[in-house]
Amino acid sequence: MTRQQLIEQIQLKKSYLCVGLDTDFEKIPTHLKSHPDAIFEFNRQIIDATKDLCVAYKINTAFYEVLGSKGWDIMERTVSYIPDEHFTIADAKRGDIGNTSTQYARAFFETLNFDSITVAPYMGEDSVRPFLEFDNKWAIVLGLTSNSGSKDFEQQKTGDHFLYETVLKTVSTWGTDGNLMFVIGATKASLLAEIRAIIPNHFLLVPGVGFQGGSLKEVSKYGLNKDGGLLVNASRAIIYASEKEDFTTEARAIALQYQTEMAGYLAAI
Repeated sequence: MTRQQLIEQIQLKKSYLCVGLDTDFEKIPTHLKSHPDAIFEFNRQIIDATKDLCVAYKINTAFYEVLGSKGWDIMERTVSYIPDEHFTIADAKRGDIGNTSTQYARAFFETLNFDSITVAPYMGEDSVRPFLEFDNKWAIVLGLTSNSGSKDFEQQKTGDHFLYETVLKTVSTWGTDGNLMFVIGATKASLLAEIRAIIPNHFLLVPGVGFQGGSLKEVSKYGLNKDGGLLVNASRAIIYASEKEDFTTEARAIALQYQTEMAGYLAAI
């Protein structure tokens, strides 16, 4: 997906919502657990219930990899089921020496046909570069994450700057705002104004709204740019909104709440 196509979807749907399909068999509604294809069926129903309210879906690959070959099959069928107008994210956090990263990129961009993949930048440019060499595909690089452990490295100073600032400044020169995004945790919303001064035009993938306590209002206030520039992810708050047979109705209701609030913020740009 191109940058312009993503912007058009945000404008059309008045939404920058990303729904996280981090599906855990133990947490899906009881009535689905006896289904012969339970996880895919759960994903299918969540997608059908939310697809007009969101612009992206994020699949955390760990929830599928843990199931072995069956999980990879479910992941492949899930990403194929997502409508083409949605931006798809493989939340795999890959990053290795160049020839290995090339194989990761081919796996997620060619075999599974995701639009993007999350990437860890610790090993430097040659580990990220392979993900930037595919047309209309994106590397979403970890910048400043929501977890408490971000203070161990990301928020340590290297000279006059925090490490995450160095990452943002340096990595942004490796690609363009048409093939690079950055992960910025919603719980770090107070720093978004400073982050936008470093990368004013890049899209930001923002997890952490909902169960992790991030504020959509604060993220939107400091993170939105003229094109929208945000993909705000909500996973558990939407997909596990109900444990009963009404789970799709409740998931849609929560997604609609997010979309309605987002529409208001977009209108103010």
